[in-house]
Parts: sequence; structure tokens; C-alpha cells
Amino acid sequence: MRVIVLGSGVIGVTSAYYLAEQGATVTVLDREANPAQETSFANAGQISPGYSTPWAAPGIPFKAIKWMFQQHAPLAIKLDGSLWQLQFMAQMLKNCNVHSYAVNKERMTRVAEYSRDCLRELRKRTNIQYEHRSKGTLQVFRKEAQLEAVQKDIEVLKECGVEYELLHKPDLAKVEPALAATEKLVGGLHLPNDETGDCFLFSHALAKIAEDKGVTFKFNQNVERLLVEGNEIKGVLVNGEVLTADCYVLAFGSYSRDFLKPLDLNLPVYPVKGYSLTIPIIDPNFAPQSTVLDESYKIAITRFDQRIRVGGMAELSGYNLALDPQRRATLEMVTQDLFPGGDLKQASFWTGLRPMTPDSTPIIGETRYKNLFLNTGHGTLGWTMACGSGKLISDIVLGLKPDISTEGLSIQRYA
Repeated sequence: MRVIVLGSGVIGVTSAYYLAEQGATVTVLDREANPAQETSFANAGQISPGYSTPWAAPGIPFKAIKWMFQQHAPLAIKLDGSLWQLQFMAQMLKNCNVHSYAVNKERMTRVAEYSRDCLRELRKRTNIQYEHRSKGTLQVFRKEAQLEAVQKDIEVLKECGVEYELLHKPDLAKVEPALAATEKLVGGLHLPNDETGDCFLFSHALAKIAEDKGVTFKFNQNVERLLVEGNEIKGVLVNGEVLTADCYVLAFGSYSRDFLKPLDLNLPVYPVKGYSLTIPIIDPNFAPQSTVLDESYKIAITRFDQRIRVGGMAELSGYNLALDPQRRATLEMVTQDLFPGGDLKQASFWTGLRPMTPDSTPIIGETRYKNLFLNTGHGTLGWTMACGSGKLISDIVLGLKPDISTEGLSIQRYA
């Protein structure tokens, strides 16, 4: 079977790899010069199935109002003038209830747990290198109310069989010895099976492995549109030339929605802007061992070999890639508060657009066009869900039985 994968972020690369691994002839098309040049370039670096938590949660509407008046708020809304932004926020609000939260978290955790297993198997098989660590994730709480609220997440973790440990303040240093400002913290939730790693390095390394399996990567391509006849894709127009395949997988991230508009497919994916700092380590004694997630500011601090990656926040401002100095100030503040072991003067500041759905669950599966498949909408968890999503879409495209349930993952849930 010949398959064209549209997009070479971590989702596109993993899709291509697993398709080739299972015998497909794969071509990957991208407008950039190399893999992982956009959202996968400098994300937070955490592979955290246990923290696969919907942004749409009970209480979020009231928190959002409060955050509007805070200097270091985890969420910011800047009207972009589009009706779609308002529609997205309205759809998100509909998911801010206990029932929807539980349903969405189960779906997210299902994909994320499977994805971690796929990544571990891939690592054993290929010995792929990407500065990974397998030392878990520590979520830290600054308020007793946060410690109490996490109980609803723990119930889902139990149902999904995710190992966890609820920690009181004196126990935090046992997991992260360098953690500073413990007097400001009240406790934490430790998930020992979570991992970390550089998504950019991984994507490049896996693309090379995929090439060795016969995958063709075509970069610097102007992917114009899909050509449709009835309920079937007949080709894709690229640089004025028509390329054809048996099946097509769309992994364009935040740009998937606009690309599908001519096909009358209403894909509810909005670009949610995130920021990161990459900081050289100058004192390992004040650097994290793995990932620490600050619940108050929704910021993750992740250890690579000789670097700290600090990432997070959510800004609804359309396709705006301007670097906001206030966001940098927030990242620096949290870093200095918890792990002052990096050289902030040498830090690189970055922003990317995460493809978010209103329910935070990715869109993986078939469409009403019999040979068009979607792998997008992973939001803040593209790295966490990448390998599992790639394997799932490969199985679906090739007509194989997936290893896990795909219930609630396709675009049909929005029908």
C-alpha cells in the first residue's frame, strides 16, 4: 500500500515509521526544511501519561476569570477576530463538567499509556537516542486546595492502573533533591513511570530510521490541497504537481483545520500557543532529575543531559507566533523559584502552536472519505502520545486490529 503522510512533526514522523514498519510504502510531505521544525521543536520534553488531563475541567471557567487579572497566569485569551475562536471556547466550556472531564481523561490516558509502551518497545528495538530519562514526573502543589482537588485525578489513575504516590512536603526532596522553595509547597503527586526526552532529537532520529526502512521525506514542499472525487481522495497538489497514493494521513497539527475546509470537514482544532525556555545547566546540584510540574502555573521543568527545558502556559491568540516578554518572565520566575541551577542569560526563548480540541482528546482515525485518515489535535500531549498515535493510525490505515480501543478517538464524536 502507498501512503502519503502530510506533516513531519513528531506525529507525522511516528505515523510514517509505523506504516513503513508494517509494510507500507510511505512518502512524507512538509513545508519546512527538516522534521520537527514547528510545534515539536522545543516543547516541554515530558512524556507524562498520568498527567493526561483535559484543559476543559470543572471550575476552569471561574479560574479563567481570575487568571485574567494575574501577572503570571497559566491561561491568556487574546481575541483574534475569528468566529472560530469564540466557537472553540464555547465548545470547551461545554466540556467543563464532571462527566465530560472523566470521559475525556480516560480517552487521553488510554492513548498516552499505550504510547509510552510503544515508545519503550521502539527504544529496545532501535536503541534510539534523544536524551531520555525514565525517572517519573513530580507534580507540586502550592495550595492545600490543589492537594484536595487532585483526588479526582487519582480516581482515574486507579481505574487506568497508573502507578502513583501522593507525597507530603517532607517527602518531595526524596524524589527531587534539588527542589528549592519547598516552604512554598504543600505536597506533590509522583508518577514514577513517566519519562522525559527531547522531542526534536527523537523526531530527527526516528526520521533517519524511517528513511532506512524506505520512507521518502520531501521537504520545502508547497502542499496546496487535496483532490477529491466523490468520497475518495484522488491526489494531493504539491508545487503544482499531483502526487497520488492509496491512502492519505493528515498530521498538520494546528493547520489541519484550514487544510480540510475545502473538503467540508469541520475539524475542531484550534492553535493554542505555548512557550518554552531552554537553559544551559551551570550547577547540577540545583537542577531537576526529571520533570517537575508546577500545578499553580501549569509549567513543566524538565531535565535533559546538560539543559533544562521549561515549558507551558496556554494562550488563545490565533496563529500568532510573536514572543511575549511577559511569558518569558513567568517561565523565568518559576524556574528561579524551584530550580535555580540554570544560566538564564544564555536561555533560548521559543513559542509554538499546539493543535487543541475542545475536549483535549486527539482525533485519530477515519473520515467520511474512505482513504483519508486523521492524526491531529493532540494539544499539549503530542510528544506523550506520539508513538501510540502513530501505531494506532498505522493499524487503522492498514486494516489491522489496533492493540487498544479506539472508542471516542475519531472525528465522529463531533458529528
